[in-house]
Amino acid sequence: MKVTITGANGFVGSNLQKYLKQDYTIKALSTRYTFGQIFNLDGDAVIHLAGKAHDLKKVSKPSDYYEANFELTKQLFDAFLQSEAQVFIFMSTVKAVADEVKGVLTEETIPNPKTHYGIAKLQAEQYILSKDLPEGKRVYIIRPCMIHGPGNKGNLNLLYQLVAKGLPWPLGAFENKRSFLSIENLCFVIKELLDNATITSGVYQIADDKSLSTNELIQLLGDSLDKTTRIMKIRSNWIRGIAKIGDYLSLPLNSERLQKLTEDYVISNEKIKKVINKELPISTKEGLMKTFRSFSN
Repeated sequence: MKVTITGANGFVGSNLQKYLKQDYTIKALSTRYTFGQIFNLDGDAVIHLAGKAHDLKKVSKPSDYYEANFELTKQLFDAFLQSEAQVFIFMSTVKAVADEVKGVLTEETIPNPKTHYGIAKLQAEQYILSKDLPEGKRVYIIRPCMIHGPGNKGNLNLLYQLVAKGLPWPLGAFENKRSFLSIENLCFVIKELLDNATITSGVYQIADDKSLSTNELIQLLGDSLDKTTRIMKIRSNWIRGIAKIGDYLSLPLNSERLQKLTEDYVISNEKIKKVINKELPISTKEGLMKTFRSFSN
């Protein structure tokens, strides 16, 4: 099978290439939105990873998200419908559904994204789902939660640096649960979608099996470093006040980062596990420990 991957040089794309290369011929396709462009796709499958991620620095224009995440996806999907390829996998996001989660997020939750990033991804999903599929073609929209793995940088790396320096965790008063996704489990699911023609086209959320609190995450980070972690339970209203000050003074803690570190965001993976009918290869804690140990290297 010949598989075309867009965004192949990114974190997910580079890991996916390594994961698939023994069984498939991989073609990396460099893409950027240009009005009126037409793609000529060859091969058997297309995995569309390219897009614009959420910009925490808030320097991107709204049009950047709609061009990279919606318009480009339309062009690629139209090309797929006209091609001989049988499988199209679109990397969406749980943020196309909700920015805040009460309870557990499922595929049945009515989407209500609030950011340009999430809205553009949802528009791309809706466009794909609005088209009739020719016989023999399969389309999967996958919605991962926070992806991590060796070499990935982000909030987990920032937490790692805090624990590595022996600094106390000051947000212990916040009790939350959130889902994570190991890059190994994501690659495993994508390969299953490529291989198994009996899996019905549709939308599938992807997450590791178990959700963790940020306090549990801090303790796990300490275990990876053989350090005793100190968790302080400073009053939550004090912390929120400091975060609001950080919104104006560019402090390490601001309201958006506080939300990401302490929010509930639990994702159900029951639908994808049911259709695959296999257990994910790595547990939540095993995957996180792999990621944390990579930081020390």
